[in-house]
Amino acid sequence: QVQLVESGGGLVQAGGSLRLSCAASGRTGSTYNMGWFRQAPGKVREFVAATPLTGRSTDYADSVKGRFTISRDNAKNTVVLQMNSLKPEDTAVYYCAAAPWNRGYRRDYEYDYWGQGTQVTVSS
Repeated sequence: QVQLVESGGGLVQAGGSLRLSCAASGRTGSTYNMGWFRQAPGKVREFVAATPLTGRSTDYADSVKGRFTISRDNAKNTVVLQMNSLKPEDTAVYYCAAAPWNRGYRRDYEYDYWGQGTQVTVSS
């Protein structure tokens, strides 16, 4: 079992920045692909960013590319999502998730473990 706890959400004005953190505990090690998803009211959960096992590569949704940066520290079992140039359409609950290393990482069904989510609200 892996437990994930997100932090760092909040209210920010458009153009501002937020830094989300995800702390993993339990059977972690570095054998998981780590991702961030988000879900806005009335919408389906969508992929935001992911960093595969080694952390040497990253992947982003087109909507956040160039604005968001995902990073991981396997020694500290943490994953960070740095969000810059935020837009009102980025408003959502953001979830950290962990997927076994031998799966893909862009689809939510590939992930076994999820955090409780943290609210991000961007005002115009």
